[in-house]
Amino acid sequence: MPEPKKPGAKGEKVEAPPADKPAEDDEGRDELPEDEHVPGEEPQMSQISGLLVAKPQSVTAVKGKNVTFVTKVDSSQMLRKPTMKWLKGKWMDLGSKAGKHLQFKETYDRNTKIYTYEMTIVKVVDGDAGGYRCEVTSKDKCDSCTFDISVEVEVLGLGTRTRTAIVNELGLRRTRRKQKEEPEIDVDVWEILKNAKPCDYEKIAFEYGITDLRGLLKRLKKMKKVEPKKSDAFLKKLDPAYSVEKGKKIQLSVELADPNAQVKWLRNGQEIKPSAKYIFESVGGIRKLTINKCTLADDAAYECVIGEEKSFTEVFIQEPPVTITKMLDDIHVVVGEKVEFEVEVSDEGANVKWKKDGVELSRDGKYRFKKDGTKHWLIINEATAEDIGTYYVYTSGGESKGELEVEEKELEVLQSIADLTLKAAEQAVFKCEVSDEKVTGKWFKDGVEVIPSDRIKMTHIGRTHKLVIDDVKPEDAGDYTFVPDGYALSISAKLNFLEIKIDYVPRQEPPKIHLDTTGSFVNKNTIIVVAGNKLRFDVDITGEPPPTVCWKKGDTISEAEGRVRVETRKNLSCFVIEGAERADEGLYHITVTNPAGEDKADVMVKIVDVPDPPENVKCTGVGEDSASVQWDPPKFDGGVPVKGYLIERKKKGSSRWTKLNFDIYESTTYEAKKMIEGVLYEMRVFAVNGIGMSQPSASSKPFMPIAPTSEPTRLTVDDITDGTCALKWLPPERIGAGGIDGYIIEYCVEGGEARGGLCCRNSYRVRGLPVGEKMLFRVTAVNIAGRSPPAVMAQAVTIREIVERPKIRLPRQLRTKYIKRVGEKVNLVIPFQGKPRPVVTWLKDGAPLDTGLVNIRTSDMDTILFIRQVAREHSGQYTLSVQIENMEDKVNLEIQIVDKPGPPIAVTVTDVWGFNAALEWKPPKDNGNCEITGYTIQKADLKTKEWFTVLEHNRRPSCTVSDLVMGNEYTFRVFSENICGMSDDAGISKNTAAIAKTGTYILEKDMCSSPKFITPLVDRSVIAGYSTAISCAVRGHPKPKIIWMKNKMIIGEDPKYLMQNNQGVLTLNIRKPSLFDGGKYTCKAINDLGEDEVECKLEVRGMAKNLHQLQCVTLTMT
Repeated sequence: MPEPKKPGAKGEKVEAPPADKPAEDDEGRDELPEDEHVPGEEPQMSQISGLLVAKPQSVTAVKGKNVTFVTKVDSSQMLRKPTMKWLKGKWMDLGSKAGKHLQFKETYDRNTKIYTYEMTIVKVVDGDAGGYRCEVTSKDKCDSCTFDISVEVEVLGLGTRTRTAIVNELGLRRTRRKQKEEPEIDVDVWEILKNAKPCDYEKIAFEYGITDLRGLLKRLKKMKKVEPKKSDAFLKKLDPAYSVEKGKKIQLSVELADPNAQVKWLRNGQEIKPSAKYIFESVGGIRKLTINKCTLADDAAYECVIGEEKSFTEVFIQEPPVTITKMLDDIHVVVGEKVEFEVEVSDEGANVKWKKDGVELSRDGKYRFKKDGTKHWLIINEATAEDIGTYYVYTSGGESKGELEVEEKELEVLQSIADLTLKAAEQAVFKCEVSDEKVTGKWFKDGVEVIPSDRIKMTHIGRTHKLVIDDVKPEDAGDYTFVPDGYALSISAKLNFLEIKIDYVPRQEPPKIHLDTTGSFVNKNTIIVVAGNKLRFDVDITGEPPPTVCWKKGDTISEAEGRVRVETRKNLSCFVIEGAERADEGLYHITVTNPAGEDKADVMVKIVDVPDPPENVKCTGVGEDSASVQWDPPKFDGGVPVKGYLIERKKKGSSRWTKLNFDIYESTTYEAKKMIEGVLYEMRVFAVNGIGMSQPSASSKPFMPIAPTSEPTRLTVDDITDGTCALKWLPPERIGAGGIDGYIIEYCVEGGEARGGLCCRNSYRVRGLPVGEKMLFRVTAVNIAGRSPPAVMAQAVTIREIVERPKIRLPRQLRTKYIKRVGEKVNLVIPFQGKPRPVVTWLKDGAPLDTGLVNIRTSDMDTILFIRQVAREHSGQYTLSVQIENMEDKVNLEIQIVDKPGPPIAVTVTDVWGFNAALEWKPPKDNGNCEITGYTIQKADLKTKEWFTVLEHNRRPSCTVSDLVMGNEYTFRVFSENICGMSDDAGISKNTAAIAKTGTYILEKDMCSSPKFITPLVDRSVIAGYSTAISCAVRGHPKPKIIWMKNKMIIGEDPKYLMQNNQGVLTLNIRKPSLFDGGKYTCKAINDLGEDEVECKLEVRGMAKNLHQLQCVTLTMT
């Protein structure tokens, strides 16, 4: 017995063995005869399509280690990318299980045109054991390969044992054949659960990766534990289980012993009715159930029932992997701001997982998760520096990441501290205001922290900080500073104590200015101040009596108050500029005078600031994922040389800018990388000098990273003639966001100079080529990014005409007689083939066709015969001839133009007997150019002269009319019929048929009477817009004339009204009456003996503008 395979080191990746080294048998596995295999494990054989050039092999994996399977597909003969599926067992698609445990990888080698697919199982568990299958499909080709995974586990006291051995110990050992002639049965999870104890169900479910144990046990109860027996009703039953992807269709099929048997289909015990979703098919003894657009609700148990016998199966619905449709964006915020990462997935019910730097995030006080339809958010209410990092979102079919950058929030000084000059016993109040009310701080005097006391008080209310000193004393004079906690910032002011002295001995001393050239002086008499900062320049002055000080800038004298002011004390003059501006720069003059003399000095104040924004930011070039940006330096550098620049970019329409460099970039050109092709971007630039960073420049015009396409594919010759060559090709495999604007076709004689042309389609005919020469062709795709690599013909093409025999392809409807009615349009398109272009000739009845009556149009591939309105003379036999040199092809077309026939002739009553009359006639002279299909016979009483149809579609030129009324005399008329309809005129009988009275004769009574209405008109109320009718009945002889009137005005031939008279019943139809059609309607009947009339009122109701009020127009009829 071979030794068991030793497990690898911890974390070692176990690779599948190569094809020439099969894996060793696991310990405890029984050997089988050569003609047998383990039940449930199919032999490793694939279809003979040859798509798989490398196949995965069966392995024995160690629990907790990784194992990888590799397969390769040759795509050299494929038109499109193949589809690869990894399956476990018969139906479980592993593509939807991708994640930490199952990882899939795909690569493509353009040189060998080989696709490489890898499946890695991370940290193998017991449930991974079993049979697997990889399946590749490409259009009409398919190939597959099966392999097995056995798992070695370490069981205490038992050593290394395979999964099969452990299953055997649990009583779930696979059954073997008891006899060779008995068929081998695959034992699956259902069989294991049937034979296992209830206490082992949970262990088995965990081992086989079953998540819905409760649903599985419900189905297990429904399955009958009976021995399978041969069915009398079914020749082929349903498979035990079916699997289908969500949204696709599946077909269940059984074969019956009796083709005439009736079946029922059940779903979870309920009968299924045919519908658009469930389609039943019956072909001989085969019965099929097709389920369209499968959903999760279709995951159920199905049965096919014939009488008392049933066939049972399970249908499993696989959900497709959830993909990410909108990726995460990088976010840049300031400390304390709210952060929202947004992602959009393909399915509304999908679950996502959030991670930061590889650590899964949970819902706690810091992180919140939000979901709305297909959108998911990760929310951080107040960002801190600890939140900086990379955030990931995972779904079952993809992942995305985004960077979060958090900057420290700058503290702004809203109100600075003012200098104070106070006398003894006065109160000193220092007050400042900062932008953040949560910031605390400390007060210092001459660098020493101030301690509060009864005389010194410190307060913090909102954003305001105060230091109050009561009863100011000389020792309180000094520099006071407020320092916010956590910020490298200080706010300073000076407290001057003013002493009052009385000099009793006056003396005089000339004034003297003492300039201190240290400190803020960069050189003699020059001070540099940052714009926006406060300048305080103290100048010591001596002289008795105290001199008068005057500060000037040009001709402007500085005042004692304002933003630029002068504060003067004994022996000291302070020049103060609050919030220095660029206009404050210049040369300032100091003049001091007293009775003893005068002194002067000059001070140069230089204001420095951040630079102006850079100008003319523009994109100078783009690549597939990069872009080059250029800009001009700022016009004003702030008085300090520009050190460099900071560049930011954002997607168009977004408000979040992303920094591209954190170190200062010195050049004025920059190449941005890692951009997404096809997305519009905008760029802006900041200038940086020794003072700080400028405002951002104006955004550049939007630009899009794009790249040329790959070369066109499958360039071939479609057709060759003398002097022309037709080419065709397929679009490039990689097109990109730039799309395709067109193609450039270039050609040249072999070894000569190339010429070309432009084309927007995937085919082109090159004309004007020299006959007999060998030509080379190439095609290049063009888009906004430039030209692609060319697609080149492998060999030169010889330009020579290919002779093809002429052939007419007559449409099916023209192979029999072509019939049209007079006045209709004829448009016959007849395709043909042949090279060079054939000579087309049309004949009618053997003579050349008259082009004045018929229009003929002929192209390279077809000829068209067109008649706008056909007449009877267009009937005949048309001959089409297509000829190339001495080769010819002909076809004949029979065109028949038909019309309505004329009336029958010589209609005669040949005999009268009883209540019957015999008629005969001759066919019409004009049959309408087609066969007479029948006749319609009508009769009329000479008294009423109203025609009634007695026979229709009579085939013979004779008939017998029965059921005539005794004592009446009749005349007859006959219409002829053909495929166009009845003739417009009728043939009227030359004589009449009188039906004589028989029996007792009674004296004839005069029936003449004046008109009298036996049914009057009735008043009506109708709604506007709905058609209506009013009717009455009249009697009188002779037949009275009927006149309809509205408001005593004869209606006449108004198309709005339709008047009918049917055997004395008079009807007036009013089409869609309006409010103005209401009124009094009168019907009058007149004959030679008198007249009579009836009236009625018609009320038409309509909706007024006010919906609560109905406006009625009523016309009274009397």
